[in-house]
Amino acid sequence: MNYFVYLIVTKNNNKIVSYVGYTNNLSKRLALHNENRGAKFTRGRKWKFIYTKKYHSKKKAMSEEYRLKKNSKLRKEIKYKFFNA
Repeated sequence: MNYFVYLIVTKNNNKIVSYVGYTNNLSKRLALHNENRGAKFTRGRKWKFIYTKKYHSKKKAMSEEYRLKKNSKLRKEIKYKFFNA
């Protein structure tokens, strides 16, 4: 089974807010976030993917998710590339 690490963003008071997670079904996961049934932090906002990466093991996906969550510099770099491309 494949797993994906993703970074989603939304605008909140003219500020870009991001969230990192992992899943085995990207479209279903984004739908849950946008239907207020995802993570508590993501409720009440409309999200879109700006980064996804595929892994063949859950362990590797979880490890990458943790790394991306803790590395705010890398998250800012990904957001900058997306919004300035």
